[in-house]
Amino acid sequence: MYIPKHFAPTDEAAKAFLSTIDSAHLVTNTSEGLKSTFLPVIYQADSNVIVGHLSRGNDQWKLPSMGESLLIATTDDSYISPSWYATKQLTQKVVPTWDYLTAHVYGQLVIHDDVDWLRIQVTALSNKFESRREIPWKVEDAPEDYMQAQLRGIVGIELKITRIEVSFKMSQNKTPEDLDGVIAGLTADGNSAFADKIKGLKN
Repeated sequence: MYIPKHFAPTDEAAKAFLSTIDSAHLVTNTSEGLKSTFLPVIYQADSNVIVGHLSRGNDQWKLPSMGESLLIATTDDSYISPSWYATKQLTQKVVPTWDYLTAHVYGQLVIHDDVDWLRIQVTALSNKFESRREIPWKVEDAPEDYMQAQLRGIVGIELKITRIEVSFKMSQNKTPEDLDGVIAGLTADGNSAFADKIKGLKN
């Protein structure tokens, strides 16, 4: 991924960003060409892996990955209107762009066709998202025979990370006045979450 210097986070920030990823596109190069699946994932920092699962009916897991596999994840992104820039009023020398927080995570893909492994990972994945709810659902809430059937319908994936590329493109190359305009514009468009992240970077 092309990452200009001013959009490149520190190694520490890049690693921390992986923990904020909820979903990603898994891309593998196979004998039948490129295969891709969008799936929920969880980063396990202690072992430096990203795990998830595919439907058993998805042939991507059956086709060996040739070389590294790739996960592509974007947590925030937005169109940036040139009308938000203070510079527009001064010179008109402005154009639209797109800001985003994205990661390309490369690694060796391991397939886990194992119900016990899957139960552990599905539990961790469910807990990650359900912890945000007032009354969290738990894997144990489902009848055991039903859960067993569901687990047999999926196959686990584990990406053993070899390298990561992360880009935080948040208008860092703009003047403070233009950056204020971006923050105000995003907020007015209802994207205050992304605006707050840009504001945090500015501060």
